[in-house]
Amino acid sequence: MATSIYVGNLSFSSTQAGLENLFSQYGTPLSVNLIMDRVTGRPRGFGFVEMEEDDARNAIAGLNGVEFEGRTLRVNEAEKRPAPRRW
Repeated sequence: MATSIYVGNLSFSSTQAGLENLFSQYGTPLSVNLIMDRVTGRPRGFGFVEMEEDDARNAIAGLNGVEFEGRTLRVNEAEKRPAPRRW
């Protein structure tokens, strides 16, 4: 089963390819989603990577607190958003 990983404190010059390359040392990323600002089109400084459960656990342990592109990464398991409430 796949695990979604939150990656925070990314450089605003980060790319999806760079993020995929970083995580590929722990296994094959199933998907990489770098969150972009709608107005400027620049990265917002965080993203999500989806990996197999064991690979994700190793990536979180290996990359949390590591410096990448001049910034110290915050890497942890992504929290599920609560479903929107209906009124």
